[in-house]
Amino acid sequence: MSRFLRLVPLLLVPTLASASTVWRGDFETGNTSQWTRQQSVASDRLLVVSDVVREGRYALKATVKKGDNPINASGNRNELLYLSRETPGLDYFYKWSTLFPQGYPSVNKWQVFAQWHQDGCCGSPPLEFYLVGEEMRLRVGGSSGKILWRAPLKRGQWNDFVLHVKWSPNPKVGFVELYKDGQMVVPRTMVATQFGNEKNYLKLGLYRDASITQTASVYHDGFTMGTTLEDVMPRPVTPPVVPPEPQPTPPSTPVVEQPVTTPPSNTPVNTNPVLDVPQSHTTLPDNADDRPGDVGYGQPQGCGASASGGLPMMAAAVLAALALLARRRPAPVKARAPKR
Repeated sequence: MSRFLRLVPLLLVPTLASASTVWRGDFETGNTSQWTRQQSVASDRLLVVSDVVREGRYALKATVKKGDNPINASGNRNELLYLSRETPGLDYFYKWSTLFPQGYPSVNKWQVFAQWHQDGCCGSPPLEFYLVGEEMRLRVGGSSGKILWRAPLKRGQWNDFVLHVKWSPNPKVGFVELYKDGQMVVPRTMVATQFGNEKNYLKLGLYRDASITQTASVYHDGFTMGTTLEDVMPRPVTPPVVPPEPQPTPPSTPVVEQPVTTPPSNTPVNTNPVLDVPQSHTTLPDNADDRPGDVGYGQPQGCGASASGGLPMMAAAVLAALALLARRRPAPVKARAPKR
């Protein structure tokens, strides 16, 4: 008993590691063995191929010709079944990709390419993806249900679907979300996703109106069923931010000092030397008493009387004039006696 208890953790590890990914039907086994069974009229109607794939190495090519009716029911079909047995209250994410080739016929009739069918035998399923003419649609609630999504049919390219469903016959509990090519195209919409207590199961391939005459093929790949969005649509890996390489600093250009040239002036140049004028008195070497001298120092001399050097000259001129007048002084007149 103790030996068995020691083995329990090892037995649980693989189960816990894959608990969120419920099931894969991606054809990477190279055949349809991942699926429960198939409804087809011949072996060439549901082929696992490697020339047209969305991911991995293999995909499914489903072909329908007029009259293909493997279960003697309405319409023509060739489909794979997976008995997922969804019950009320279960919440799942489903991911897969579908491609309509360039030559896919345009017919104004219904053509189902993926559906979750009820256990009951008859009527439109509670949830289906289908074509009408040039339009893809998602309808929930059978033939009279709500069309939650429409989009133009584009041939020659993969359509990537991620469907999130809360299964319930109660429209206040059940809901649907749809991502197309990585973008949410149907936000959470409350709706009944089951018919009463009937369980649902998955059908993938091509099922269409019996009046369509053209042969048509469609490709499916990568079907995955999980319990979280990350199980079926991993978030893109953000590349690390690489800081830019430092750019080399260009060598600095040496600054060459230009000689300053004084523009020529029209002002005449004074040839007399101009000396700085002291703001206070200047002590001359011969003035030992350090008293302010009265000699005008450093001022250019002019010819006006206001020049400090003109006073001695004026004094000399006055003295000369007085001397001249003194010389011209008339001799004293001798008094003459009046003639009698």
